[in-house]
Amino acid sequence: MFLSRGIFLLALCACARVGPYVWVDEYPEPPEQDPGDYQIAPGDLLSIRVYGQDAMSARERVRQDGKVTLPLLGDVQAAGLPTSVLADQVKTRLKGYLATPTVSVAVEETKGLAVPVLGEVTRPGQYTLDKGAGVLEALAIAGGLTEFAHRDRVFVLRKLPNPARIRLTFESLSRGIGKASTLRLHPGDAVVVE
Repeated sequence: MFLSRGIFLLALCACARVGPYVWVDEYPEPPEQDPGDYQIAPGDLLSIRVYGQDAMSARERVRQDGKVTLPLLGDVQAAGLPTSVLADQVKTRLKGYLATPTVSVAVEETKGLAVPVLGEVTRPGQYTLDKGAGVLEALAIAGGLTEFAHRDRVFVLRKLPNPARIRLTFESLSRGIGKASTLRLHPGDAVVVE
């Protein structure tokens, strides 16, 4: 009786360590955006112009929390939105101040994808990757897995658009099996190897 209870508790602790997750092949990847409809990311420099209203226009860098601060409106969510959607949202909020505001949003400068790679990798840290990079590229730039790494416990912690803990195996990544090799990292993602 004591032995089986001990095994149960050991198994429970092991499960608790891994925590809730979704396997990469079961993860519902958001639909692909039109490549011409760029999604704003933290670190991007935006030019938000209100036609005929220079005092309401702004040139702002998107903060790490995904927001920009605009005159009269205060903080506005920008990260994760296409420029056209942000322009529509600013226009709607400005209708309280202007009868028919005309708003345009342009991305003046983009920033590379900053991804923390943590846990059992040779060189943990935050790395700047090209947009569209995958998990294997992140692991490679961090020097690969350590000898203590569990090769079946590679996780992507995703904040946007829907928070998730996505589990992959190193074998599926390195051999291109299933969705593992096609999963692209998004702004705000972190890679953790247990």
